[in-house]
Amino acid sequence: MIKDYLEIRNAEGMPKLVDSTISMALLLNTKNSVRNCAIALTEAASTEVRTVFRNELNKAINMHEAVSTLMIEKGWFHPVNLEKQFQMDLESSQTSTEIASMNLFPGDTSRSGLFATLDK
Repeated sequence: MIKDYLEIRNAEGMPKLVDSTISMALLLNTKNSVRNCAIALTEAASTEVRTVFRNELNKAINMHEAVSTLMIEKGWFHPVNLEKQFQMDLESSQTSTEIASMNLFPGDTSRSGLFATLDK
């Protein structure tokens, strides 16, 4: 990984990485929604409340299906190919480690010629 993140050419591939990361976060949140709605459904005391939670559970399940289908189609998620998913997870963790080790606030942030500056 190139450490100079201020150079525009080093941002190649970042949109795809960001899209897959955001979609994974959304998938995990929808899983939690399914779990929470199912738990709430089992705790509901009245028929009306159970109906509301059942409807919300169905919406959460449909959302989970939509997000996971999108991720599978884009190649960001491989639930049936564990070898490929493990490799993707390993690469993702290595990238995260590399990003975490970057000097995000370098002392010299000047880039002559790249941005308009008042002093030149």
